[in-house]
Amino acid sequence: MNTLPAWARRHLAALRALLVFTVICGVLYPLAVTAVAQAPGLRHRADGSRVNADGRNAGSALIGQKFTDAHGDPLKQYFQSRPSAAGGGYDPTASGASNLGPEDVVDTLPDPALVKAGRPDPNARQSLLTQVCVRSMAIGAREGVDGSRPYCTGGGVGAVLSVIGPRDASGAVVHPARVVSVNEACPATPFLATYRGVKVECRAFGEDVDAGRITPVRGGTPARPAVPSDAVTASGSGLDPHITPAYASLQAERVARARGLSAGRVGALIDRHTAGRALGFMGEPAVNVLQLNIDLDRTAPYRG
Repeated sequence: MNTLPAWARRHLAALRALLVFTVICGVLYPLAVTAVAQAPGLRHRADGSRVNADGRNAGSALIGQKFTDAHGDPLKQYFQSRPSAAGGGYDPTASGASNLGPEDVVDTLPDPALVKAGRPDPNARQSLLTQVCVRSMAIGAREGVDGSRPYCTGGGVGAVLSVIGPRDASGAVVHPARVVSVNEACPATPFLATYRGVKVECRAFGEDVDAGRITPVRGGTPARPAVPSDAVTASGSGLDPHITPAYASLQAERVARARGLSAGRVGALIDRHTAGRALGFMGEPAVNVLQLNIDLDRTAPYRG
């Protein structure tokens, strides 16, 4: 005869259920999944798709990484990955995007007093547009091509105006009274001298430009910039290990020159590590940067 009170029986039943489901869900199920993952054809992916070079683990074929020196500068003998917004860059524990959208075009300018003192301003922030412009100019200089692109100034910031004046019912400024280049801090010379007959001013520190209509200016740059879009924008995960064949081709001459190779030989290596569209129709062709760089080290070690 069970002499336990009702409350004790309920707690004992709950404890038995907890132990049973702990064994099933916490022990047996993970072991079963692990066993299946070690089956032929799955083991490499389940173990992280690790890539070995000279007997050491060089990274994962599924996660991008930097190819820079101790100062963070790109190494000329290697192909460079696309930017990453995951943590400090390609951090799988902080996978994610910058969450900045196409309307993020106004910078928060640094305090000129801190700049003069050589100190960073923690409140300063580059807009997504300026980040793209800065990256494009830097890559253009590195690869020896024109790094300009639409909506960027010649100085490499977002070409954006605040047009101040009375507006009509649609919100358009009817007669501009002032025009401010919002991403060019005084005493800079604005990228445009005048806009609709009004002199363009540089932006004073702390000036509120939201009073005007924010107006990006496309400029006269080519519709298709020399620097591809994946070279200046991060992927949604921040971990993308691939670049487009166009970005790889842009870097080929620099890598060939650094390693003393012909452009044709480097092009053949790019082709070898270019994967086609998934199932023949999904996505775009892509080049795995890590595997390409490892192949370069094996076939033509850098002697610099």
